[in-house]
Amino acid sequence: MRGIDPVPGARLADLTTLRIGGRPRALLECATADAVVAAVRALDAADVPVLVLGGGSNLVVAGDDLDLVVVALRNREVDYLTGVADDRPGAADDRPGDGRLIVRAGAGLTWDELVADTVGRGYGGLECLSGIPGSVGATPVQNVGAYGVEVAQILHRVRWFDRATGVDEWVTPDALGLGYRTSVLKSTDRAVVLEVEFHLDPDGRSEPIRYAELAGRLGVAPGDRTDPAVVRRTVLELRRGKGMVLDDDDADTWSAGSFFTNPVVAEDELPTVRSRVADRLGTAQAEQMPAFSAPGGVKLSAGWLIERAGFSKGHPSSSSPARLSTKHALALTNRGRATADDVIALAREVRDGVREAFGVELHPEPVWVGCRI
Repeated sequence: MRGIDPVPGARLADLTTLRIGGRPRALLECATADAVVAAVRALDAADVPVLVLGGGSNLVVAGDDLDLVVVALRNREVDYLTGVADDRPGAADDRPGDGRLIVRAGAGLTWDELVADTVGRGYGGLECLSGIPGSVGATPVQNVGAYGVEVAQILHRVRWFDRATGVDEWVTPDALGLGYRTSVLKSTDRAVVLEVEFHLDPDGRSEPIRYAELAGRLGVAPGDRTDPAVVRRTVLELRRGKGMVLDDDDADTWSAGSFFTNPVVAEDELPTVRSRVADRLGTAQAEQMPAFSAPGGVKLSAGWLIERAGFSKGHPSSSSPARLSTKHALALTNRGRATADDVIALAREVRDGVREAFGVELHPEPVWVGCRI
């Protein structure tokens, strides 16, 4: 079919930010949303295992030959829309009539390219999510978030292909079950995201600045709005300082991003966690432990817990093939020769160490292909 290009001899190690992964049966690059639907539909009909690949920034892939076909999203179109009807497949005419600005992007577009384009045009909304690796299509799946903003706050609609029903349709955020770093699409291959729409501020105002560190750098009060371009520049500076902006010359960025989600514990469990921190580190540390109100309880800082459990930046050593980033203890990195087994062993060590030290269970963010923690 037009728009589907086979790529011979592909390796997942060359297509993932962790730089690990074996050879699939085939790699099909799909240049349009319709091509993605056609490829996935045909492979499903033939009962062939499929891995849908965007930016490859959230995958831990086994290094052996893989019994699956990779469908790579390469649809990268961007459109800016106001209150107009939508004639895309399965779309309902539910566009707002108030002139709000919406950006629609193909799922295969690199996320930060979209952020840069919106900010470059003087629009606000996406700037706090600058520098996050991966593709547009992954953002609602993970309900991606950073520096006080998450996709759920700015998402308008998602076009997906439901593999069970064969329906290609647009859905509103309530269909996604969005929660902290999750959605109904996470950890399932039920549907493929094809395009995504986000609300923007056409008047050049950023999203309200909610993250204290960012507000301090910007010199604004929490809740204020400011110039999106300044916010983007500041967020990129902060992320680079933590090794969280992709850089071919910096092995601290050869990772799957933040490896563990910040854990959420029930409110009545918080005193027990503080008590265990006090026993290990003293009362002052227990009182300083970051804890924030969140749906379902209290959100703790995974990075803080990891370091206080004894896993310092760069753990376990400079000679280890897989190690924690030297800039950010929440990132597990490949120093150039790591295997999936090396990453899994380190992840288990960290997870089990935090559980033993503080009784808190850490859950990994990446998707596992051919392996598991």
